[in-house]
Amino acid sequence: AEWPLRPGGIKVTVVMPEVAPIMKISQCRQMGAAVVIHGATIAEAKDHAMTIIEKEGQIYINGFDHPDIIAGQGTIGLEVMGQLDDVDAIIVPVGGAGLIAGIAVAVKNLKPSIKVIGVEASRCKSFTEALRAGKPVRAKSHVSLADGLAVPTVGYNAFHTARSLVDKVVTVSEKSIALAILRLVEMEKSVVEGSGAVGLAAILEGLLPEVEGKRVVTILCGGNIDTTILGRCLERGLACDGRLMCFTVVIKDAPGGIAHFTGILSDMGASIKDILHERALLLEDVFAVKVRVMVETRDAEHSEQLKAQLRSQFQHVEFVAMSTESTETGYVYEIPHPFTGSTAGMASSSDGQSN
Repeated sequence: AEWPLRPGGIKVTVVMPEVAPIMKISQCRQMGAAVVIHGATIAEAKDHAMTIIEKEGQIYINGFDHPDIIAGQGTIGLEVMGQLDDVDAIIVPVGGAGLIAGIAVAVKNLKPSIKVIGVEASRCKSFTEALRAGKPVRAKSHVSLADGLAVPTVGYNAFHTARSLVDKVVTVSEKSIALAILRLVEMEKSVVEGSGAVGLAAILEGLLPEVEGKRVVTILCGGNIDTTILGRCLERGLACDGRLMCFTVVIKDAPGGIAHFTGILSDMGASIKDILHERALLLEDVFAVKVRVMVETRDAEHSEQLKAQLRSQFQHVEFVAMSTESTETGYVYEIPHPFTGSTAGMASSSDGQSN
């Protein structure tokens, strides 16, 4: 956004929170913008931006709520309608709600029958909370893989534009976001940040059964993800997919003990990612050693086969639960129709109920 401003000599200052990806920061600086890092959340960054405006007299342009920004994001909807025929639904990530507002206006004007579905990260459900309250309210916001969607308060212009056009809103767990990033890398060879992958995450989590068999578009908006974060996401995705397994096993502390153990893993086709010997912590038997291992398997079924084999070979083996989050699950919010009070969500292909 800053690039066209450079020839005109217009000073641009971009304020980002501390969790902003390094890639996004460096690219803004390369385009000539002054980048200020402030605050733990987007809300704190915005507050700081307002103080800069007061001191330096600059003009504030909201990245998701300015009318021109919303209109510009709406051109994505025009591109979709211009390139694809017979689209039944379009799935849009929701943070500040500017993207879904612009797209909803564009596609609903061209084809009112299209269902517009919003997807939020479960760690910041600001649009869902706004729909419940009937106006933008400050929602709880936590660190998320979808950092670009962690906007505590949706934009006022965006909310009032989108509320009557959006058919359904769902929230997705961190687990599903990590799995979606992995699927896009493996199957589409595309590096997509968490914020852009939430649409696929909603499908993978089974929150949108009504779109099965339909012609569906999901917006993959954004590739601003640091390589270190990408690596973490891929590992978490593998864990969510049942392809990483962590366990401890007690084996003989004698020549050939480790060779026997690793031979079993090799015969089963498992690949060792990490291994750690813990002699001092095993007090019951000085002729044994506890080994903590993380292995990569082909799939969840392969992991279960490996578990069965290890239990048959070793008396003491304990498997560690691969937990990527607490008890978060996806959530579906059916939007009441503004006039009739009935819900405007798409009917399920099975019984018409939402999960």
